[in-house]
Amino acid sequence: MDSYIFAPPVYPAVPVLATPALFPVRRILCVGRNYAAHAREMGGDERDPPFFFAKPADAVVVPGEAVPYPTRTADLHHEVELVVALNRAGEDIDPTVALDLVFGYAVGVDLTRRDLQGAAKAKGQPWESGKGFDCSAPVSAIRPWTGAAPTGAITLTVNGEMRQSGRIEDMIWSVAEVIAEASKLWRLAPGDLIFTGTPEGVGPMVRGDRVVGEVEGVGALDFTIA
Repeated sequence: MDSYIFAPPVYPAVPVLATPALFPVRRILCVGRNYAAHAREMGGDERDPPFFFAKPADAVVVPGEAVPYPTRTADLHHEVELVVALNRAGEDIDPTVALDLVFGYAVGVDLTRRDLQGAAKAKGQPWESGKGFDCSAPVSAIRPWTGAAPTGAITLTVNGEMRQSGRIEDMIWSVAEVIAEASKLWRLAPGDLIFTGTPEGVGPMVRGDRVVGEVEGVGALDFTIA
């Protein structure tokens, strides 16, 4: 019988709202430039389709845990997003059945070392250091959900000041289309989280800032940068 040479790491997991259950995180996929105004503020064309990048599963920070200011950056940015949690597998699926894969939704903040991301972009290098660092994916408890995807308001405040405000229905690609497109690039599976993009207004944070992200009908995520 095979044995590990050291104890395997603990599986990352996110709480499920109003239950003792945990949602085990397999991987995190993120969509870029899925709101027209944000695409423009980042120098893109609003007609461009969204693209995907990834964060490691252990980048998750669950509610109540500290979110440390990361190393090697002087420009940490917030990007509030609707997060989709999947509990069924799917590969090369059609948008009309994509929501069948959904277990529920959460509020997430895609933390970004913008200076490192910008330097990587300028050199045509991968973004991992700017996007996939430790504790870069704070996530609220997951709200189980059936039926049509959320369409309401999405907001983020820093120290009570509104920074980001939009509506989920303003996404260039809908939740169903995002899931379907991802399934053409990867075989989706239970435990996958998909960050679906952020509205305009991304900006910097410093130690001590209190960040509150909300998605209407889904919930809220509240944390402080330590």
